[in-house]
Amino acid sequence: MKVVIANCFETYEDRVDMLKNYFLKKGYEVSVIQSDFLHFSKKTRKEKKENYTFVKSLPYYKNLSLRRMASHYHFSYKVYQIIKRIKPDIVYALAPPNSLLKFGAKYRQLNPNTKFITDIIDLWPETMPISKYKDFFLFKKWGELRDKSLERADLIVTECDLYIDIINNHKINHKIKTLYLAKTDSKVEFNDQLNSEELHIAYLGSVNNIIDIECIKQIVNMINKYKHTTLHLIGNGETKDLFIREITQTGAKLIDYGVVYNKNQKKEIFDKCHFGINIMKESVCVGLTMKSIDYFQFGLPIINSIVADTKKIVEQEKVGINITDLEASQVVEQILNLNHRDINMMKKNAHSVFEKYFSEQAFEMKLDNIISNVLDLEMVSNGD
Repeated sequence: MKVVIANCFETYEDRVDMLKNYFLKKGYEVSVIQSDFLHFSKKTRKEKKENYTFVKSLPYYKNLSLRRMASHYHFSYKVYQIIKRIKPDIVYALAPPNSLLKFGAKYRQLNPNTKFITDIIDLWPETMPISKYKDFFLFKKWGELRDKSLERADLIVTECDLYIDIINNHKINHKIKTLYLAKTDSKVEFNDQLNSEELHIAYLGSVNNIIDIECIKQIVNMINKYKHTTLHLIGNGETKDLFIREITQTGAKLIDYGVVYNKNQKKEIFDKCHFGINIMKESVCVGLTMKSIDYFQFGLPIINSIVADTKKIVEQEKVGINITDLEASQVVEQILNLNHRDINMMKKNAHSVFEKYFSEQAFEMKLDNIISNVLDLEMVSNGD
């Protein structure tokens, strides 16, 4: 039995690796087809990986451009050609790009014995920072490309419950299940290095035009009036210079670490912090962020504006403060009223949430349930 996993972005690679390992454990012959173009660095990938075929892709240099769309369409067509040669029993396609679903659906139509699984990691154009253009003809067609392709899927997997609601609004009458994003390494030990006289906040990830810099600035500014505040910045992005200028204007201290991949270095930074920032613009359609999972893995509660899944988890599991229904002054009051014991309890809860929802074990258990009960496939384990 053969499964092909098709993926365009290196940002989804943790998920792809877990999918690959899952199917290998179950006795499948697994091939991963992925673009050789690195989205964040805009460079061509050089290293190789076992079970991976890296497809030469057209470079692009702007995230919102026709060249990017052309690159993704060209990549998707090449994937289709490779799939035709492999003749898999399962095609598992991660989207975006929506064009990858188009060719997956085409293969499914021509090969009715093949199972077609779509994995919606992001919704284009809904989650993109183009709210005033979302009714533009080209963007509407872009979304329809995904929706029409989903009609041929045997199973639709989404990264959060919010996406299920949105897809269901398009009247796609199919089996849809949530499979949360996850991370493989969950063995993190905690060191309490909190300073109760100060407040330390982390921002992790891309600093781009979908985060709400003004909201973050307002909260930091108000907290700093009552308690000396330090913002620890881990990441890069097109609006990083603006972000640094705005935070610096509040009088708070900002420490810029750049991009940090080393787990121990990241842990050392997070051990000093009381909260992680998980704040995006209201127009962004997302129910879960990778940065929130990173925060939880390292036992860091969050200041959160993300609705749906994340808001529910924060409320139920006591792992931070939701700000969507609060004025900035109310948010700051809640933060300042927390004592050392309260923060430590939130930190313990945060790591428990990671193990419960976002660990590799949780991922495989949920995928087992989806594969066996929804697709009704027999999986033969290798005994690993």
